[in-house]
Amino acid sequence: MQPVLQVAQVTRRFGSGPTTVTAIKNISLTVAQGEVVLIMGPSGSGKTTLLSMLGGLLKPSSGQIRLGSDEISALDEGRLPDIRLRRIGFVFQDFNLLSALPVLDNVAIVSQLAGLSRKAARQRARDLLEQLGLSHRLSFLPEKLSGGEKQRVAIARALINQPDLILADEPTANLDSHHGFETMRLLRRIAKEQQRSVIIVSHDQRIKEIADRVLWLEDGEFKDTVELAVDPVCGMSVDRETAPARADYNGQVFYFCAQGCKDEFLATPEKFEIPEI
Repeated sequence: MQPVLQVAQVTRRFGSGPTTVTAIKNISLTVAQGEVVLIMGPSGSGKTTLLSMLGGLLKPSSGQIRLGSDEISALDEGRLPDIRLRRIGFVFQDFNLLSALPVLDNVAIVSQLAGLSRKAARQRARDLLEQLGLSHRLSFLPEKLSGGEKQRVAIARALINQPDLILADEPTANLDSHHGFETMRLLRRIAKEQQRSVIIVSHDQRIKEIADRVLWLEDGEFKDTVELAVDPVCGMSVDRETAPARADYNGQVFYFCAQGCKDEFLATPEKFEIPEI
């Protein structure tokens, strides 16, 4: 199966001559269908620049970015808006909802822009918002929503055109830790069910638990990759090096998010599917 996203030796420079700043240095990355990738790193490491290039908002100085079979880094500027509308979903830290439109129309309008009729777009938006637990908020204006509800509307808007790739920029920055984490778990579940690839840029350490892969970006380069395993009991992703518990069973090492999951697994290991990540 062809990867959803392929990034090959991408570099991005700003300025010229002695004032040139290299924000991204020779980065390569492949993202599979349904994969959730978290990119972390200190402020100024190049995360936002990289995300902007992946979303077709910024051209690389060199290298290639392919979305499916299309090399988006080589497309004319006139073709990129349609790619962004139909094949890439964006989730922003400040939500970017239209204040004058109720929830249903905030989501449906994106499908209408892609060519769906108003009736069909509103039905698709209604179904998606109900799936996200917002059926009781369809007629509310954004100002009447909590931060967590606004973020779920933003996720619905990102998903409405059934994109290949979802890009989330600090999606939990304006949420408390509980609501931010629950929102990201919801995004992971939907991404897996619909096989949408997700790239999240964040400082939030808790998001590591829902990612399939964690990459560390520093000084414009990937410095380290965190190897994750899936807890076979609860399905959470666990950092292999810092897992709270682990166990050997049938010649294989399993990692757990807590001692309770380990105990439950060892009591009846045969009832759990052995996940691969």
